[in-house]
Amino acid sequence: MIENRELTMDDYLAMVKRRLKVILIPALLAPLAGYLVSYGFSPKYTSQSLVLVEGQKVPDSYVQSVITADFTQRLSTMQQQVLAGNRLRPMVERLGIAKPGEEGHLIEEIRSNMSVEPVITDISAAAGSKKTKKKSSNSPPLPGFYVNYTANNARQAQQICTELTSLLLEENIRTRTSVAQGTTEFFGRQVDDAKRALEDQDSKLATFKNKYLGQLPGDSENNLRMLMTLSSQLDASTQTLNRAQQDKTYTETLLAQQLAAWRSSQSSTNPQTLEQQMNALQSQLLQLQARYTDDHPDVIKTKADIAEIKKKLAEINAAASNATDTANKGNVSEPAEIRQLRQQLHQYDNVIAQATSDQKKLQNQVQLYQSRTSMSPAIEEQYKALTRDYDNAQASYRDLLTKKSTSELATNMENQQQGEQMSILSPAGLPSDPSFPNRLFFAGGGLGAGLALGIGIAIWLELRDKSIRTEKDAAAAMDLPLLVSVPWVGDEDAKAALNGGGRRGFWGRSDGGGARDRERVEV
Repeated sequence: MIENRELTMDDYLAMVKRRLKVILIPALLAPLAGYLVSYGFSPKYTSQSLVLVEGQKVPDSYVQSVITADFTQRLSTMQQQVLAGNRLRPMVERLGIAKPGEEGHLIEEIRSNMSVEPVITDISAAAGSKKTKKKSSNSPPLPGFYVNYTANNARQAQQICTELTSLLLEENIRTRTSVAQGTTEFFGRQVDDAKRALEDQDSKLATFKNKYLGQLPGDSENNLRMLMTLSSQLDASTQTLNRAQQDKTYTETLLAQQLAAWRSSQSSTNPQTLEQQMNALQSQLLQLQARYTDDHPDVIKTKADIAEIKKKLAEINAAASNATDTANKGNVSEPAEIRQLRQQLHQYDNVIAQATSDQKKLQNQVQLYQSRTSMSPAIEEQYKALTRDYDNAQASYRDLLTKKSTSELATNMENQQQGEQMSILSPAGLPSDPSFPNRLFFAGGGLGAGLALGIGIAIWLELRDKSIRTEKDAAAAMDLPLLVSVPWVGDEDAKAALNGGGRRGFWGRSDGGGARDRERVEV
């Protein structure tokens, strides 16, 4: 093959025609060899059973299952649990398929030769594609799964596949029941803890209410109204007390005047006359002081007279101030006006005492409600914190109680076999043909290998072939322009000319078979 020119499709077709035998011989012999080689392997038989997965019989809107794990993941977990040694050893002993001391080797073979394949249908695939962004629901996305087991003996493969399928069904029931009961017990413990926490918060809230009774946030408006009412009552009581004190002072003044007048009349001493005398003496003193100095005898005498009169008036006033004490002695000789004034003073004393007592009580109550009003923001903050904790504890308790009730329903549903169920739709069959080796697969592999070998040999031969077969080959090999070409004339060419009568193609042989390539004359 000339390498220094570009090959066309005709060149490739010519190569295939030249090397067709080289390609076909290995391609035909290799499948036969592969088919014969398949008989050199020991046959293995695969038994298969089909398990149907049915959703729970009670609608999810009424009872929600507590099994929320993905079905494929649960299936893988069940497979690992079934393949545990404590589950396979009793099965091997029951079937009696292992010799003494070889149970462990057989268990390892069972683990390596068992497989579980989910059944994927068009409907399940479409449903799964719609739920790629959603969490898997309780119902399985697949309608079932296959249980496969491969062994050297067909009967043994069937027996072990049947047993493994039964173990998977039993493990499914045990797992679902265990998960449901465990969930119910868990929620039961959580409900008890939440109940204790709620009771604790309730006790704290009750203690707080008793401690700050009347100072809670709901009592603030009542406290303000009561404070306004008490303030009004305190003002009224203060006014009453002031008015009683004023009336008492006025009555005492009248009583003193009446007593002074009465005693003046009794002692022949008239205070009015004494006052007139004192006023006259004072006027005289002023006149004397205007004319004389203080050392003048008339001035000194006038001052002495004024002092004497003041002394008498002081005695009369002192006698009037002791009128209250003399009234207790029940002086029946006093006039009716004086006795009436003394009775009014006694009434005023009672009014003042009662008003003073009421004022103190009202002041204490006002201080109490003022302290409640001033402490209201801090107490309200504490009360809100306690109320918030109580509401959270109550909401948590109700939520856990609801979940516990739902879990109990789900547990009862699982115990009554109303949840997700697995049933054997197709039991493990007795395989009639071995699953390995697949002789058609071996023959197909031989065909592919032979075809590849033939093509490889043909390419190798073409790469080693340097023959010149066409005008393009000659032009590419000599790198000179072609002037004249003379065809090779031999026995084959003559026969071709006689039979065909036309111009023969420029085909030749360069392998020493009696013909040679066409020569080109270049100038």
